[in-house]
Amino acid sequence: MSRRVAVIDLGSNSARMAIFERTSRLGFYILGEYKMKVRLGEGAYENEGVLQADAMQKCLAAFIEFKKLITRYKVNKVLAVGTSALRDAPNSKTFINMVKKLGINLKVIDGNMEAYYGGFAASNLLFNLKEATTIDIGGGSTELAHIVNGKVVETLSLNVGTVRLKELFFDKKELKGLEAFIQETLNLVPKSFKCDNIIAIGGSLRAISSAIMQIKNYPLNIVHGFSYKYADFSDLIERISVAKTLELNQFPIKKDRYDTIRGGAYIFKKVVEFLGAKSVQTSGVGVREGVFLTNLIGKNAKFPANFNPSLKSVQDRFIVDARPNIAKFAKGIFEVLSELHGIDESYKKDLITASKLLNIGLKIGFYSKHTHANYIILSTLNYGYTHKQKALIATIIKLHGKKSLEGEEFLKLNELLPPAKSVIWLGFMLELARVLDEADTTNISFEFSNSTLQIYGLKDAIFVKDSVKKMLKPAIFAITFN
Repeated sequence: MSRRVAVIDLGSNSARMAIFERTSRLGFYILGEYKMKVRLGEGAYENEGVLQADAMQKCLAAFIEFKKLITRYKVNKVLAVGTSALRDAPNSKTFINMVKKLGINLKVIDGNMEAYYGGFAASNLLFNLKEATTIDIGGGSTELAHIVNGKVVETLSLNVGTVRLKELFFDKKELKGLEAFIQETLNLVPKSFKCDNIIAIGGSLRAISSAIMQIKNYPLNIVHGFSYKYADFSDLIERISVAKTLELNQFPIKKDRYDTIRGGAYIFKKVVEFLGAKSVQTSGVGVREGVFLTNLIGKNAKFPANFNPSLKSVQDRFIVDARPNIAKFAKGIFEVLSELHGIDESYKKDLITASKLLNIGLKIGFYSKHTHANYIILSTLNYGYTHKQKALIATIIKLHGKKSLEGEEFLKLNELLPPAKSVIWLGFMLELARVLDEADTTNISFEFSNSTLQIYGLKDAIFVKDSVKKMLKPAIFAITFN
């Protein structure tokens, strides 16, 4: 597969392009992301789906800009898909041919494939849920995908979207027929889609999640992976859905969302209530990532067991001194001291991940390397990790063996972290593994008995032994060398 791939997603409301950079066979990250509000579907829903000339010209201008960016980034491959407005339009070929003259092949995908792409991306790039239903609200349609054990098992596309509602109901102030229109649409949804867990996809739902994060003063400014209980914010979503345009400034929502956010909130609340959902997890990925992943690993495929594309990408880009023994030692220390620290086994995985990323800050500079690593992790370790995992991994690296979580930088993430005692223990074990790795040997083993951690395999490593003796231990026990 090409090193740089651009994926264009043309909807009824916006045209979006993401540029993906592969760092290795399966490692990748987003190099650039662009959005233009084009309103390809503007006026179409009142004219039997026919694309209007002005709307097509405005949309073509966006593709011309995308073409410039594709050239500037030296993109090797372009994948472009069109969704609701194009598949509804009897004159869609007219616009497709206009784009083709730019050297871009625009493929119209049906509603089920659009739903699949969103579900496929979420199932691979969010923290794994045993079962969930995705809701992707666009300008012309809303897509649902039912995920079971990481696989998309069922998809559905509904002809209800934010621009469609705006033109048919909100602009005409004919809200009386809105309820019946939505209910008639929801009657098409099979009961098999009902689920406690909802994955929210699309600009409107990300905007709602972002508003909730601001209201909560949430410690991470990352919408991907943010979750909340629907009942806690159902009133907020209700108020957004019925607000007048001039009243939307009372909510922390960007102005460019004012024209469609009410429709998005209205559709969302109706679908969530119909599905009986209780919790919402926000997805920062959708159709574009789904198209890219299908091209990368194949349809309905999964990444290899214990592989994470985000972790791999960070390692590929930032590791300048690979030290695999740190993870090995950290795992051994965690296991041998388990009766002493009493930390839940699930945190061992986070400790090992932190061990693999401990030295990424060196790419920026030796001094403050732990602070650099902390920032890189919080900013880039996005796929497949919960916010709590990211916060913990970043924190124990920044802690590098300290016995206190005092300080503004630690207090900010406090609500996402386990008890301070556990964090300090994990930080200690990570730092001990790092120090032992300085001996440059793989033949180190551990044993714990009689309140003593015995370390085997260090003979003449005077510097390492001296460093271990200076470490601040989180509990009373001895460390000896044999």
